[in-house]
Order: sequence, then C-alpha cells, then structure tokens
Amino acid sequence: MTTALNPADAAFARDPYPFYAGLRAQGPAARVALSNGTSAWLVTGYRQARSVLADPRFSNVPAPRADRVGPAAGARSVLERHMLNTDGAEHRRLRRLASVAFTPRRVDELGGRIARLTDEVLGGLAERLDREGTADLVDDFAFPLPVLVIGEILGVPEEDRAELRAWTYRVGSPAGALAPGEIDAAWQSLHRYFTGLITAKRAQPGQDLFSLLAADEDAEALDDTELLAMAFLLLFAGYETTMNLLASASLLLLGHPGELTAARRDGEPRWGAVVEETLRHASPLEGTTWRRTREEVDLGSGTVVPADSSVLVVLAAANRDPEVFPDPDAFRPGRFAAGDGRALPHVAFGHGPHVCLGARLARLEAVIALPRLFDALPALSLAADPAALPYRPGLLVRGPRSLPVRRAG
Repeated sequence: MTTALNPADAAFARDPYPFYAGLRAQGPAARVALSNGTSAWLVTGYRQARSVLADPRFSNVPAPRADRVGPAAGARSVLERHMLNTDGAEHRRLRRLASVAFTPRRVDELGGRIARLTDEVLGGLAERLDREGTADLVDDFAFPLPVLVIGEILGVPEEDRAELRAWTYRVGSPAGALAPGEIDAAWQSLHRYFTGLITAKRAQPGQDLFSLLAADEDAEALDDTELLAMAFLLLFAGYETTMNLLASASLLLLGHPGELTAARRDGEPRWGAVVEETLRHASPLEGTTWRRTREEVDLGSGTVVPADSSVLVVLAAANRDPEVFPDPDAFRPGRFAAGDGRALPHVAFGHGPHVCLGARLARLEAVIALPRLFDALPALSLAADPAALPYRPGLLVRGPRSLPVRRAG
C-alpha cells in the first residue's frame, strides 16, 4: 500500500498527526508517494524510530540526485556535505571538530549571557506591544533570541542574521512551496555569504567557532568545502530547533493557562517539564535527515524495506506513539515533572550517532527564556485563531510561522 503525501500542503503542515497515526496503523514503516514524484518509507513508531536511528544499515549519505541541476547545483552540493549527511569515521571526525563549542561546560557557561539576551529581546517585544498593540512571538521573540545566541557562538555579525534567516527558510522549504528560482537564489546567496565570512575570519580571527575552525591546522581539520558545509549546518540547526521550541511552547502555554500557572508557581523543575513535554508534543524537528537502506531490512510485523530505499524517521510521529506515551495528543507536562530532561524517552533530538549536538543548548535557552517571557508579560493572549495559524511546510522542521499576541484586558 502506498499513501500520497504533499508536504507543502498547508493543512498537513498545520496538523500532520492524524496522517501519521494512519501510517502508524499500517505498520512500523509505511510507503508514501511524495508530491515531487518520488517515493519513500516513513517510520512513525517510537521503537522502530530508535532502532533505525541506531542501525548502520541505514546510511545518512545521500544518493546521487539527478535533479541537482541549474545555477544553484554547485552551491547546494557543497553546503549539503555536512556531518548529518555522513556516516562512520567521517561523521565522527566532523562531529568532534564541531563539538568543542557544545561541551556541557561551555553550554552551561552561556546561561548568564542567554538571560541577558532574553531580557534585551523582551524589552523590544514589550515596546512593540506598547507601540502597536500587537506583536509576533515568532518574529519578536522565538527567532531573535536563538539567532543572537548561535550568532555569538559562531561569530555571525548581528546585522546579517535576518537575511540569513530568510535564506535558510527558503532552502528548507519542500518542493512546491516556493518558486524554484527563489530556492536556487537562496542556495547561491548562502554559499556566497559563508565563503566571504570564512575569508573574513581567516583575515581577522576572533574567539568564535568559525574562527577556530577556519584557523585549525590539525591533520583532521576541515577543508574549505567541509568548512562551508559546517557553517551552513551549524547556523541552520543552531536556531531552527530552538525557534520552533520557543514558539510552540509559548502557543501551548497560552492555550493551557492552568499549565502556565503551575509552571510559574513551581519554578525551574516545572519549566523543565514544560520544555520536555513541548519537545514531545510539538517536536521542533518533524523528521530526521533522509536515510537510505544499504540492504533489505525487516522492521518486523511483516514490514520489509527494500535495499536502496529512501527512509525518513518522523520524530513528531514517534513522539506521539500511544504504545509509549498514554494520551499522546494531550499536552501534559506532568508526565515529565519528575525528571530532569536528560534521560527522558522522547526522541525530539533524535537518537544514536547523529543525536542533536545542540540539544543541551536548546533546552537551556528554553528553560531560561520561557519563564522570563511570562514574568515580563504575564497578561499575554493570542491575537489570532490558533487553528488558523500558518505552519512551516515540509518534513524537516515544524513550528508556527507567526504567533500574534496582545496584552489581555
């Protein structure tokens, strides 16, 4: 059985969970026909997701693509050569080089800076509310904060960050969501930008990660192509996940005032539970990067995935598997209230060798920023119908594209 799927469909983007539940009912993985004319297998069960993500029979190295033609083909082929698209020793080398900026000690040391940046962002949000009566929690809070944080880690000038957001949004859009020319132009713009940034870092290095990577002369250091790809990946991954986490958590709390009251009353442990439940309930990474089977794989229950098949592990679906999470469609932070968020069973950040390098940073930003948001602006209310909010299309990242709010009363 093959099920049709258009990832660019607005209704699917807004609420993909009924579709994923239907696929899950078919078995551990289901075959879909995508609107771009290709077919793939989507893994929607929790246990199967963890198994696939740790199974070396599923390769992260993309197959050659015949459709990589046109003016952006060269730029795209370079920027997509990042560590998420590698396996084995090559992946371990690239991950080791990037991990110097994301050690627990380095991340935890950012706590004070994140708090100060949050207060700066919230000051601007409050000014917009005072001036215009409404604001957008995506554009005025969830986007600027993680971009400021990852921009400082990587060394991206603040004045460039809004344009970079626009480019990364376009390259992450599924087929049919934008005109092909827009996507091609974005790939080319990103390639030019990072080429110039790396040149500038080599000429005037600082203490940021790009400077360190560009100046590294170790035998395993990045070559120029790998450096460009690493720059793209760390920027894209460094703010997309946290932006969607902050936006989705804000939306859920505004729609569940009792949970917001409990979090403000109970403090940090409850805020940690809110973050974990948001990661499960509204996974900011909808799916992993694409994998390809090296050989035929039996996933059980009569589901056999042929060799050389495209496979996507749908994290958002796995995190709502009713066999693991009772009442999976309900937002209930209490289910995580007893834990500290580091050993909980959701797979919002993936699993196995490619588990998200920035997971600790995303959690830290959220557990600092969310209480500050609702302490500074306790009377916020939605200024739009939540059922009509636009969502980012596609199968990679998920979150509201806008979140209008006003002061209640």
